[in-house]
Parts: sequence; C-alpha cells; structure tokens
Amino acid sequence: MSTFDKREEGFEAQYAHDEKLRFRAHARRNRALGLWAAEKLGLSGDEAAAYAVTLVEADLEEAGDEDVYRKLRTDFDAKGLDISEHRIRRTMDELLAEAVESLKKEG
Repeated sequence: MSTFDKREEGFEAQYAHDEKLRFRAHARRNRALGLWAAEKLGLSGDEAAAYAVTLVEADLEEAGDEDVYRKLRTDFDAKGLDISEHRIRRTMDELLAEAVESLKKEG
C-alpha cells in the first residue's frame, strides 16, 4: 500500500468518525430539545420521555434541522404557546453545543 493510499484511507476513516459523532450529537441534542419542549407543553415523566423520542425520530425525515423546527412549531402552535422562532432556534443551537461538548468529554 502506498503512502497516498494510506493517507486516503486515513481521511476516509476520519470522515466516517466525524459523521458518526455528528449523528450522535444531533440525536443527543434532539432528546434534550424534546425534554425542553415537553416541559413547555406541560408533559412530564414518561410522557416527556416519549415526546423526546418523537423529536429524535422527526429529525430522520430530512437533512438539516427544518424537520425538527417544523415539529416543534406545530406542537407549540397546537397548544397555543407563544414561543418565537428565534427562541426555538437558539435553544436548538445551545443544546447542540452542549451535546458536542459532552461527546468530546466522553472521548
């Protein structure tokens, strides 16, 4: 195997690792986001945990965060909650940063 082949293999392995971490960070963020939203929706305990799972599943509908935002917006609107788009997106960003940090600490 040439040096170029080894280097290419290393880049591919790093890319796969980064994608796995990105997926795990988003899943972790969505679970935390689901618990945050569940509290706003008046859910607790098993209902809150189940709601968090639905948010993780919602993120699998399409690439990006729009599917998650859309679900939150729909659920908040259905309950008559006045939570701004800015607040939702800021919470999404904050929880993603926390998820990334916690994954880094885990090693």
